[in-house]
Amino acid sequence: MTDDDKDQIAKDFAEAVNMAPAELEKFLDTDDSKRVGWKGEDGKGKGESVGHESGRRIVAIKRTKKADLTDADYAHMKKVVGYVHRHLSQGGPAKDKAHSDWRYSLMNWGHDPLK
Repeated sequence: MTDDDKDQIAKDFAEAVNMAPAELEKFLDTDDSKRVGWKGEDGKGKGESVGHESGRRIVAIKRTKKADLTDADYAHMKKVVGYVHRHLSQGGPAKDKAHSDWRYSLMNWGHDPLK
């Protein structure tokens, strides 16, 4: 991965993740955050969702100095950008976006669509 690639990923990530680390941590502690999202292939819906786990990693990335970010961090940042863009393109529910699973799922990935 080139420095130019990293710079572009960091720029895209900064645009997609519009929640501050403390704000995201606070949301991750809510029941809504823990309730939404895909929780694995077993279909039992137990454990931590992929998005919730991603939210914890986003907090860590945002608190890491750019010089200390790893290629794995950049790969995750790119994944976050893709997720946010895909889900924003869905437009969300017609009614009550503020209290929707669509919004809560995006917030697990660091993006509050109401901002």
